[in-house]
Amino acid sequence: MLGRRGRLPVLAEIAGPAPSESRAWSLRRSDLEPLTQLQASLEAHLVLLVEGDERLAAAVALAGAAGASGRRTVLVESDLARPRLAIELSLAPTPGLHEYLRWEATAAEILQPLVLAGPGSARATTPLVAIAAGRPAADLATLAGLESFRHAIAKLRRAYDLVVVVGPGREAGDGALPAVAAQVDAVLAAASPEAVGGRAGRGLRAALRKLPAPTRGAIVVGERGAG
Repeated sequence: MLGRRGRLPVLAEIAGPAPSESRAWSLRRSDLEPLTQLQASLEAHLVLLVEGDERLAAAVALAGAAGASGRRTVLVESDLARPRLAIELSLAPTPGLHEYLRWEATAAEILQPLVLAGPGSARATTPLVAIAAGRPAADLATLAGLESFRHAIAKLRRAYDLVVVVGPGREAGDGALPAVAAQVDAVLAAASPEAVGGRAGRGLRAALRKLPAPTRGAIVVGERGAG
């Protein structure tokens, strides 16, 4: 857990999507090594990625690095207000987590395999699995409090070595983020270089201290001063 005045540890720095690419999964070769080291050091079984638009890129990259190293990994999108995972990874948008929580789809129907390729993927023994958010919903805080959500998390814990959850942003402001964080083992903040230092960094640390799961540190996405 972060101390009252402690700095947010930077656990990995990645360039993120190349300038010519808008998709979160378009990561540079140099991103793989720090993410491989980070996922190997995670003792938590289930981690939640939070903060700004960087969280999707960081979550996809972390899950991909874990899968490429041989860990059975599932990537879950819990941001029902702004679903993006299906678009970024060319997945079927529905059914997804939303439909499962409303008992409109089975677990088998929402699991979508992703075959890993590229540098470092030779050790992957099973496909990375993704669960898209499904159709948009504005009541994530309510849905995350349902027994079906806790049941889904429990099943994922048993089935996978690492569960990476793309969380809702702090801007949701409806209790959604704390509700999801209550079900995970640890939180990772995904942020731009500017967001982890100075006044912005202090605000981020203060917000993270309010979550019901401990924060391990940050994945910094992007290059300082870029754009």
